[in-house]
Amino acid sequence: MRAINAIRRAGSIEKAVRQGIATSGIMHALVMRGVPYVLAGSIRDDGPLPDVIADTLAAQDAMRSHTATATFAVFVATALHAIAVGNMLPAFVDVDQTEFVVTKLRDRGTHQAYGVVTNAQDFMHVLRFYVERWQQATPAPTPARSSR
Repeated sequence: MRAINAIRRAGSIEKAVRQGIATSGIMHALVMRGVPYVLAGSIRDDGPLPDVIADTLAAQDAMRSHTATATFAVFVATALHAIAVGNMLPAFVDVDQTEFVVTKLRDRGTHQAYGVVTNAQDFMHVLRFYVERWQQATPAPTPARSSR
């Protein structure tokens, strides 16, 4: 509740990051890198964050605007939200931390889904480790030369 109230006082997640209130985590990384995100609420939410779209149809429209061009998705969410978004994806690969979500998506025709059975914290920790290792092993791109 303290974190939620701090975000509310700041006015949004992005403002909380810019003000130094939120200094790490998934949302911090998304804001700092300009990665779009959609936070969809449910009818059971008790006072969602300022950025949460509580209108289900508006949330679906917002999700569709981003999923239309997705080529990869990692679901670290509730099973219902992950399945809802997974059903919208034209993605090449979907990954979730539970086999249940992947099974539901495969039952509905999403054959490119893979399950990684773990909890979200462990999954994100391992993902960060491998991304950082890949970044260290990959040479930095050189600027493109002009053809003039």
